Amino acid sequence: MTDLFETRKSQAADWFRALRDEIVAAFEALEDSQTSGPFASAAAGRFEVTPTTRGSEDGSDAGGGLMSVMRNGRVFEKVGVNVSTVYGKLGEAAQQAMAARGVPGMADDPRFWASGISLVAHMQNPHCPAVHMNTRMFWTPNAWWFGGGEDLNPCIEYAEDTADFHAVLKAHCDRHQPEYYPRFKAWADEYFFVPHRGRARGVGGIFYDDHNSGDWDADFAFTQDVGRAFLPAFLGVTQKRRDTGWTEADRDTQLVHRGLYAEYNLVYDRGTKFGLATGHDADAVLMSLPPLAKWV
Repeated sequence: MTDLFETRKSQAADWFRALRDEIVAAFEALEDSQTSGPFASAAAGRFEVTPTTRGSEDGSDAGGGLMSVMRNGRVFEKVGVNVSTVYGKLGEAAQQAMAARGVPGMADDPRFWASGISLVAHMQNPHCPAVHMNTRMFWTPNAWWFGGGEDLNPCIEYAEDTADFHAVLKAHCDRHQPEYYPRFKAWADEYFFVPHRGRARGVGGIFYDDHNSGDWDADFAFTQDVGRAFLPAFLGVTQKRRDTGWTEADRDTQLVHRGLYAEYNLVYDRGTKFGLATGHDADAVLMSLPPLAKWV
């Protein structure tokens, strides 16, 4: 079983890296194709790629990944696409958090391995929605699971864009189990809610965690389809709105909404908390924060 899971872990890590490469290429192609609008005369954006590392208390190798960030492009004001594979022993706080979620055996053996991709895009045009996507695999000696999802975060909402985004997610979920989309949509509505503001941070999507049906191959195939859904779900909406004119009032609305996004990620987001608590590169963990934001 140990050898089998070493193979499975490699399969998952390779898939997350391949998805990262596909998305980075698609986003740079989108930058190249932007030939109108106020930023069309600027140089097309390109990703800056930086290796990241996870620190460990004893100084031993604990894994790392790649942080890929594009800033001040024609379409994207800031977008990050990170991949990582990290491992070691969970600290006491992380063990307690895992145990509270029902992960077995954390007190007996705190070793872990995790790999995933995380993406957040903040757009130049206020009519183009921000977006988040993440998929991951987590392993301990006593448990394994997949998690992830994607959600749309427009500052100026269009009902048809929300419907189009959700339709793509539903189609990819329906390839696996008909109950996945309604269950994971409801989970996203709950997870991406900002309690202290009494509202959602966006128009939702899907979210799932601790996903273990007992069939690793089926769960991995589903997680791959969640990743495959991202580009068709997001690019269609972006291409529709990227040439829409905007006003200073629209920009102000965008910056205020980004403040809401930043509040959520710093206060509630599980991935942000886990990354900082386990010693991963802080710049990579906080890649999700917008380049500019505003509070009223």
